[in-house]
Formats: sequence, C-alpha cells, structure tokens
Amino acid sequence: MDVSRDYTNLILRSFSSTDIGLIAPQLEPIELPLRFSIEVPDTAISHIFFLEDGIASTVGFIKPKREIEVGIIGHEGVTGIPFFLGSDRSPHATFMQVPGHGFRLSAEVLRMIREKSPSLNAVLLRFVQTFMTQVSSTAVANGRTRLEMRLARWLLMVHDRSDGPKLRLTHEFVAVMLGVRRPGVTVAMQILEGNGLVRATRGLVHIVNRPGLIELAGGSYGVPEAEYLRLTGDTLSRRADSRRL
Repeated sequence: MDVSRDYTNLILRSFSSTDIGLIAPQLEPIELPLRFSIEVPDTAISHIFFLEDGIASTVGFIKPKREIEVGIIGHEGVTGIPFFLGSDRSPHATFMQVPGHGFRLSAEVLRMIREKSPSLNAVLLRFVQTFMTQVSSTAVANGRTRLEMRLARWLLMVHDRSDGPKLRLTHEFVAVMLGVRRPGVTVAMQILEGNGLVRATRGLVHIVNRPGLIELAGGSYGVPEAEYLRLTGDTLSRRADSRRL
C-alpha cells in the first residue's frame, strides 16, 4: 500500500514509499489559521510546512508597513525555500493568507532525512525550482502588465490552490498582496466583473469564467504552472487533482 496517496499535499504524494516511510512518522498535524506565521524575517526557520489545505504568502517589505507578495504556496508545495538552498532564514515573511491545515516537520529532522535520501532531496529541489520560476514570473507581471491583468493572474493562482470557485478575499487584502492601493483593486475588479469573469461581493470573489481570466492575464499566467508540470509530472491545480482521485 502506498501511504503517500493518503495525503492531499502533492509533494508528500510524490515521495517514494521508502521516502514517505522516512518522513511520515515525523510529521505533526497542525491547524493553520488566517495570518498564522510560518516564517519570520531574519529569524531561523525552525519548521517546514506541508500544506494540505489553505494558502501561504511569501511577502517582501520595502519599508515598514509597505509589503508586496512575491510568491504563494498551497497544497502543491512546501515552505522553507531558503532552508533547501543551504540557508536558515530569509528577509521575507511567510504567513497564511487563506486558512487551512497541514503538517509541520522540524527543520533539523528534515536536514537529517535529506542526507539519508538523495531521491527525497531531489523532489524538494524540483519544487524549489518551480517556486523560483513563480517568483520571477511575478516580477515580470508586476513590472510589465496592467493591474487588471495582474489581478486576473493572481486570482487564477489562488483558484488553483482552492477547493472551488468562491474565494474569500477582501479588496484590502488583495491590495496588500499586489502592492497597490485599494481603490486600484476596486477599479480592476470592476473591469473583471464588467467582462463577466468574476462576481465580487463583500469579502468574496466568485470565479465565473476561468478561460476568460486566462485570456485577460495575457500570458502572465501559465509559465510557472507549466514548469511545475514538467518537473513534477503533476498539475498544481487542486481541482484537477480532486477529479483524478
């Protein structure tokens, strides 16, 4: 029996039976409420998190109280990118933007497991490459696309990591994640609504036309997603994964 198939997290599911046998006994189930802190800037990473549900944001700071999201991680990945690259900390913060649950594992324990298993380490490093591709694509989108295109891309990425088409998001929160003012998000959301792509109410965005969002994103969505498929052999979309089970 392949116990890795008992997990929703795609990294855990992709481990060989030998590797999941090494790591599973060390996993600690944990609830991850909204704004739960996973990594604190310039502080040693004590635990690595495998999300089963929910979404974590990695956020960079320009100066106090000015922040912008640089990457997101859901059921398709694992936190602790600096740790996998030989460091123990990051200048960025990582916290839960959509509440959920998952597993955490001591960074020191994982260090020892990685030394024992090159195959497990290879799986983790492939995810690191996909995350770095996502971060670079975010930089391109932020610098070269209109706000409504950035918003379309971001909603698609959140949708990929969510259970269904209804996303619990406020304009204030989206503004922080995109590094823009709230009125700009309101205007961009109105453009999406006017094109029949989403339906927004207070604290809720309902994805109505996903293909239309992809078209509006204008190529800014799709590169990290294709890289994930190439490197892992799986789609990062939770919805597609649930259809396969």
